[in-house]
Amino acid sequence: MAKIAVLGNGSWGSVLGSMLADNGNDVVLYGNIDSVNQEINEHHTNAHYMKNWKLNPNVPATGNLENALDGAEIVLFVLPTKAVRIVAKKVRKILDKTGATPLLVTATKGIEPGSKKLISDILTEEVYPNNSERIVAISGPSHAENVAQKDLTAIACASTSEENAKRVQELFSNNYVRFYTNDDLVGVEVGGAVKNVIAIAAGILVGKGYGDDAKAALMTRGLAEITRLGVKYFGAKPMTFSGLSGIGDLIVTATSSNSRNWRAGKQIGEGKSLDYVLENMGQVVEGATTVKAVHELAEEKNIDMPISEAIYRVLYENADVDEEIKTMMGRNPKPEIQL
Repeated sequence: MAKIAVLGNGSWGSVLGSMLADNGNDVVLYGNIDSVNQEINEHHTNAHYMKNWKLNPNVPATGNLENALDGAEIVLFVLPTKAVRIVAKKVRKILDKTGATPLLVTATKGIEPGSKKLISDILTEEVYPNNSERIVAISGPSHAENVAQKDLTAIACASTSEENAKRVQELFSNNYVRFYTNDDLVGVEVGGAVKNVIAIAAGILVGKGYGDDAKAALMTRGLAEITRLGVKYFGAKPMTFSGLSGIGDLIVTATSSNSRNWRAGKQIGEGKSLDYVLENMGQVVEGATTVKAVHELAEEKNIDMPISEAIYRVLYENADVDEEIKTMMGRNPKPEIQL
């Protein structure tokens, strides 16, 4: 049993917090929307993010970060990428006052535009500049809706410290969610982040009326792009992308209507604008932000990522989807297997 502070009480944060409480841990949720905190505390529900579902009644919610962190052995970040650095700075100030050194676990899947930093990099810079081994990333094929219904799920937990990865594995695993340790922290994070871009592309194909062959081709070649970026830019291990945070997460995110990124892509394929989709989604579409960082990374190192670059042009340069597909299918012939 451990005291765990979950930062972010959207769908995934609420489900993870409830699951961790079911596992016997002492859990508190932190969020900055008072009405959500009140609903969780009074009714044990979070209807905006998770309809027809109840949290473990022993999980309180608070808008006071200092109270949430009090005594926490593990701090779990389940925030949108754009909020991680802001909250991490506040966490550092509180930890400096208390002297506590909890494990930091990130369930956020994204790359920060501009800095092009992974979430573990942000947490290292802002909280543990001399203690990066105290950071663990969890990533894998896991929709909040499915975990809430206790669907069988497998997730990777990665750290440069085997001991800390095993600690998270022990506390987070139960009879319906199984965690596997992994020592390739950056690879696990890259897989979890960039698959959201490919999921948008998969949704676009469905919105345009393409079938199973097109989806399979997209996912396979998308995985090649994810692997290429992970290995060439971040120094990740190629085999990581054959695992849960690579092909596993790509399959579930690029094929399911539970995926916000897939749903966003489908609407774009049907002709809706990005602004309309983001305004009406009700939740963060991480792939729409991550694709900016991927575009910058690919340009910097001249990494061949035609699918990701096409999605960037569609989302931010008003490129025509049909023309992008035509251009991609007409590219010069090349071998299949190469980085």
